[in-house]
Amino acid sequence: MTRPSRRQATAKPIPIMALAVVALSALALIISPRPPSLGDESTGDRALAAQVRQAAGGGPFRGLSVALIERGTVRTAGVGVTGGPGSHPVDAATPYEIGSITKTMTGMLLADSKLPPDTPIRTLLPKVAFDDRALADATLAEYASHRAGLPRVPLSPRMLVMSYLSNIIGLDPYAGVGPGVVLGDLAGSRASEQGKVSYSNIGMASLGLALADHAGLPYGRLLRERILGPLGMTATAALGQDQALPAGRAYGSKANGMAMDPWRGDGYNPAGVGVWSTAADLAKLVKGVMDGTAPGADAATPRFQGEGKERIGYAWYTTVFGDRTVTWHNGGTGGFRGFVGFDRQAGRGVVVLGNTDGDLDPVGLRLLNADPADRTDSPPWLMLVITLILTFSPGLEAWFGTPPHELTRAVRKVLWGAFSLLLAWVVGPWAILPPVLWALGAGLLLGCAAIRWSRAPYAPSGVRTWVGLAIPAVIIGACLIL
Repeated sequence: MTRPSRRQATAKPIPIMALAVVALSALALIISPRPPSLGDESTGDRALAAQVRQAAGGGPFRGLSVALIERGTVRTAGVGVTGGPGSHPVDAATPYEIGSITKTMTGMLLADSKLPPDTPIRTLLPKVAFDDRALADATLAEYASHRAGLPRVPLSPRMLVMSYLSNIIGLDPYAGVGPGVVLGDLAGSRASEQGKVSYSNIGMASLGLALADHAGLPYGRLLRERILGPLGMTATAALGQDQALPAGRAYGSKANGMAMDPWRGDGYNPAGVGVWSTAADLAKLVKGVMDGTAPGADAATPRFQGEGKERIGYAWYTTVFGDRTVTWHNGGTGGFRGFVGFDRQAGRGVVVLGNTDGDLDPVGLRLLNADPADRTDSPPWLMLVITLILTFSPGLEAWFGTPPHELTRAVRKVLWGAFSLLLAWVVGPWAILPPVLWALGAGLLLGCAAIRWSRAPYAPSGVRTWVGLAIPAVIIGACLIL
């Protein structure tokens, strides 16, 4: 009589494995990704709220606060909720992180400063020891229009690591980054393709800090005195690292539902980090720029050619969408998106703020009666494929692969499979993919492992084996705790 192979000895009837997979997949639904969606809650102008819902379609939004300016009249509405503890309906007074919308106000500070726009930035930053003379000689206008030749963010090890952790576990990538760090990164940067529009957070942050240093004021106070105060924008603030967040605020998340930390590094205030506002407040900004009464409103005048039909002033973009010419800027942080824009010829302006990272440009453009076709992103095909691989490869290996010959090896495979599923959970585009797929992947791994691998014999293991178990366990634990 022949001895059965290890595969035969550990094989189980397929119906039993299938039942186990289905049962465990049903349980996994409890912890599967929960992409946000707009609820039935509405505040403010009912007709506008209905317009907003139509413009948003089925996008991955939890709450949207909107202001619409038509021939000088402002209407506001909110749809959805704030999220977070004590979640409640959003309205025009709900504070959101506004991200790079702040850049428009930094550009307005330059336009209002009376400084010659061709002033080299080194004139305002005499203590900064630039490694690259080209960046020292770049003008205020070049910094304000993203033409100084700087990268989007500093290419430092710290920023690369923090950006990765932000995407994986929602940490603030700018935590602890003050003005000194920003100017130090500026000093060590190198110019590339100077004169060409290339979006730069460090460039706009450096400009704002230079203007603040020239005025002898912190950036937040300069912004309040020169722009916010004259416009009556009392609900807008550039917060320092340790200042309390606004009461009644919205809570940000990714479109897949993962909660994101607020961004707090005040060195990047001028670029949009740590700046909060409301739809009602930003309506005052848009209205003032559109009618030319806001301090530094000339910043919106298009001065330099960008890509295609796009031109740029001091931070403000002007783009042709079909038969509409729209002046605009968007903003985004880890868990928030925003859009402000206006069609001066039509006398129409809009503010849209949301508490997920779902794209709001198409929503804002639709409310301006502009065609958003050029601003609509195509599906992230590569990320869709990666997510499916991360979700199903561990379970498929458990079903079809050769079972481990020892129990600790089986446990190690389960732990690495769980890590793969965790990665899929946090990076996957679950607003596009049905979250039930994640639950099915989890059930496939656990069900097959329980049926096929559970009878693997335990054998005393050495240090190397236990280290192999500890590494994935520690990584998973750290991700869950953080």
